[in-house]
Amino acid sequence: MTELVEVLLQGERAPEYAHPGDAGADLTASEAVRLEPGHRATVGTGVAIALPDGFAAFVLPRSGLAARHGITIVNAPGTIDAGYRGEIRVTLLNTDAEAAYEVAVGDRIAQLVVMPVSRARFVPVATLPGSDRGEGGFGSTGYGRDA
Repeated sequence: MTELVEVLLQGERAPEYAHPGDAGADLTASEAVRLEPGHRATVGTGVAIALPDGFAAFVLPRSGLAARHGITIVNAPGTIDAGYRGEIRVTLLNTDAEAAYEVAVGDRIAQLVVMPVSRARFVPVATLPGSDRGEGGFGSTGYGRDA
């Protein structure tokens, strides 16, 4: 299934899938930014989109930038609702303790994943139904190889 997403460009190019079967389309920087170690900056993409009702887009970090340079996204995933029409901007964070990172115009800085979303109806109740997990939260299934 292919959904039509309208794109308004003010920057380099529309989001593109690098390879057949990719889930995320690359977003590129429309401005140059220098990220000092431990610093963050919000970088424009020059792209605004119109998603169909029932869909949302999620802005995710690029694994290569994270692995090679320590660059990630502060609020990953960033959520773009179907009604939002502003520019997609990405708040990058340089987690490297020593090296600055230069973002140039046209650099791939994030990926955009478009997905269908369900709208829930929230119903207040006195108690929740039971489950195998119960109230176990973060780390409740154990740690390491023994988990």
